[in-house]
Amino acid sequence: MRAARLIKMVLLLQSRPSMTAAELARELEVSERTVTRDAQALSEAGVPVYADRGRAGGYRLIGGYRTRLTGLARSEAEALFLSGVPGALREMGLEDAASAARLKVSAALLPSLRDASRTASQRFHLDAPNWFDEPKTPELLPAVADAVWDNRRIVARYRRRDTEVERELEPYGLVLKAGVWYLCAHVPSSSSSSSSDGGGSSSGGGGGGGSFRTYRIDRFLAVDADGDRFTRDEEFDLPAYWDEQTERFARSILHAEVVVRLSAEGVRRLPHVVDPVSARDALTAAVGAPDGHGRTTVTLRVESEEVAHTQLTALGAEAEVLAPEGLRERFAADARRLAGLYETP
Repeated sequence: MRAARLIKMVLLLQSRPSMTAAELARELEVSERTVTRDAQALSEAGVPVYADRGRAGGYRLIGGYRTRLTGLARSEAEALFLSGVPGALREMGLEDAASAARLKVSAALLPSLRDASRTASQRFHLDAPNWFDEPKTPELLPAVADAVWDNRRIVARYRRRDTEVERELEPYGLVLKAGVWYLCAHVPSSSSSSSSDGGGSSSGGGGGGGSFRTYRIDRFLAVDADGDRFTRDEEFDLPAYWDEQTERFARSILHAEVVVRLSAEGVRRLPHVVDPVSARDALTAAVGAPDGHGRTTVTLRVESEEVAHTQLTALGAEAEVLAPEGLRERFAADARRLAGLYETP
């Protein structure tokens, strides 16, 4: 533990002209007294750490000293490619590896480029969760993430409707979607006893039979990550798999149809209030030019009439529901109520 801290201290000093004891203590998460002792230990070991006294003083390396301890470990190199998503790194337990990797890269850069990490972080930040949501990090996420990085089989117990199910999984990849963590895993044929696992959608593929499936990690109740290593299917493409599954899921829940006449503004806003896949299909299938009032009639697939009522209400007068009749009557009743509320006395 102390050896790792001493190496980190050297890398910090190598990447900056000088640092105060308070700055080092904050970076190393120790007391200033410990910083003083560590600096003394480095000096005794032959690392030329020099302490400048006074209010503007601090610690620095002298004589152009350069450590050769800048080679990236595999975990650090992998974490470095995720350094643009700090929240995700923290939740997966990879923050320390990413921090060490950034330090090593910074220490290896020319002095004129050492502020690159700071300038980049001040110009790009990813905040994945939706507005007004405070997602909780699944307790078992770090264990699952370790298994993903290590190509190690896991046995997961999770909620499926009102029952608990146990599966042996080969964890291929993690996806963070709108603040929710998903595991994309291969389920060997010997462990797959049903066509659907309730934790997500499924797709054929994988060596030796079985299928790929998607699970919400916050539904996992227990994870045993001490399984044997498995051989990944090198043809598996996580981004492509996720795109395919999300579109398939979106289509699978669209069980009803409504016919809507949209203004030009309604056409523009439609993908923002209903499922984008449904909006794209409806607008692509629309036949002919807008009518004499500049409105376009589309047939829209929706989850239910209740959901359609909530979604299309956001379009206001930019959308007129033509069918089904029951939904049209609901909007007519809404219009009468609004007219009554806004009627001039």
